Amino acid sequence: MRISRIQIEYFRSLQRVDITPGNFNVLVGQNNHGKTNIFEAIEWFYTGKGEVQEIRHCDADPKCEVSVTIEFAGVQNGIKDISNKDNQTKLLNILGDNDVMSVRRSSASPKDRSIYHPASKEWKKQPTGADSAFNNCIPRFEFVEATKSLKDVTQFKNTTPIGQMLSGVITDILEKDPTYQKFRETFESLFQSEKSKVKATLDGLSAKVREHLAQQFPDCSKVEFSVSEPAFDEFLKNYKTRLDDGVETTAEEKGDGMQRALMLAIIKTHADYRRDQALGRAFIFFIDEAELHLHPTAQRQLKTALLALAQSVDQVFITTHSSVFIADEHPAQLILKVEKIDKTTTVEPIDRFTKQHVVYGLLGGSPADLLLPPNFIIVEGPSEDIFLRSVIERFYGDRSPIQVIPACGDDERQRQNMEAINLVFNPLKSRPIYKEKLTMLFDLPNAAKLPRFEEFKRGNAFLERNGQLHVLPVGSLEEYYPAALRSRFSQLNDKIKLAKKMATEITQEQFEREMPVIFDALRHCWDNAYVE
Repeated sequence: MRISRIQIEYFRSLQRVDITPGNFNVLVGQNNHGKTNIFEAIEWFYTGKGEVQEIRHCDADPKCEVSVTIEFAGVQNGIKDISNKDNQTKLLNILGDNDVMSVRRSSASPKDRSIYHPASKEWKKQPTGADSAFNNCIPRFEFVEATKSLKDVTQFKNTTPIGQMLSGVITDILEKDPTYQKFRETFESLFQSEKSKVKATLDGLSAKVREHLAQQFPDCSKVEFSVSEPAFDEFLKNYKTRLDDGVETTAEEKGDGMQRALMLAIIKTHADYRRDQALGRAFIFFIDEAELHLHPTAQRQLKTALLALAQSVDQVFITTHSSVFIADEHPAQLILKVEKIDKTTTVEPIDRFTKQHVVYGLLGGSPADLLLPPNFIIVEGPSEDIFLRSVIERFYGDRSPIQVIPACGDDERQRQNMEAINLVFNPLKSRPIYKEKLTMLFDLPNAAKLPRFEEFKRGNAFLERNGQLHVLPVGSLEEYYPAALRSRFSQLNDKIKLAKKMATEITQEQFEREMPVIFDALRHCWDNAYVE
């Protein structure tokens, strides 16, 4: 059984989010944009823990209902794994032959969950006993927070992976082991038998204590000191995890990267163990900042291991700031871009064109960090970047995925970006490999910028000679949009929002006919790109 759809409303920055996940899901985005909020919303769906007023979207009306709805696919197989036949019947009575089950938790009744009844097309509170049945058949939720430490996983408690594994395994072994049975007999002889010297000493001490106590409380007739047989859990509380990677030490003495890797390895082993014990058919792993403390090589190894999990019965969700987790293609991989605008988080899947831009951002947004795209087009600001990338994605998906480099609205920054690219991609001090390939798109310079612009052209005459330099006939992209289209959104003054709207509304014919300078700049960039 897997999650096939996630719908979140008014949970923190997630005003309305609708996600159709895959087997291996990678959420990327800047800090404080809402990636962890998604994980915590699902945790709330599973546990119901948390005050509603603390998790409701900051701009939401108090009457707005916070809700998390999760759709599970492959439910019929999950129901088969429920050992209690009555619970099986309860869910089958609701779902019938449907292989999809939708379940919701909302602030209207945060302690309860509702199941969608396909026959009546209604949401109804789970009947008595169905909640435990539901928990028994859905995938087990495992949230590895960025702040989770090795101690949280390896400390021996009945709630930790190590505690659950050791308790289950060792209980079964000890109950059948003759040596343990002999130990119990020996313990009883030493501490509990009437012939035991230890017991006799304790009885003597307790009698003296009773005498003193009776002086204040005459009704107290007995005080008894005794030693009970220790539960086997007591033997394990002081156990240690040791590692030998050339130097044998306890796990706590290893570096943060090794500890993080060990923690994830234990959690994955726990998943295997529970499946083997028929305690849960599948896990859903939510790993916050999966790359934490790991070298890029170790990150790639972790991704390989998690992909293997996702190709069996488990499902994996990770948040990351690392390009390593998204750079390599894989058919099971779904990359989701998480972005917050005006206090509201959006989540959208990205394609190979957008992925290149995302990798660029994850690497720090500097040309020095890029790894050989087919070609570059350097533009003045973020609105050009957003407009061009969207237009390319809509109309030119079959062309080379060129990298758009915004220069923060500064023509001088454009020059610096060009020089940075030429410096970085200048093998063995010879001819820069992008020097005569990259394309530059400028706004028409005003009187203040014109002298500097003319000096730049004189110093880089090859740009005009090779057709690499393209200049708009007006002073800004906003003035260059098709007039009829621009008039429809005359009230929209935010450049970024306007760029998104224009890129969505413009047709390919309008773009090529009415914005020829930008279209020519793109064609030049593609025509001179390195072949993939």
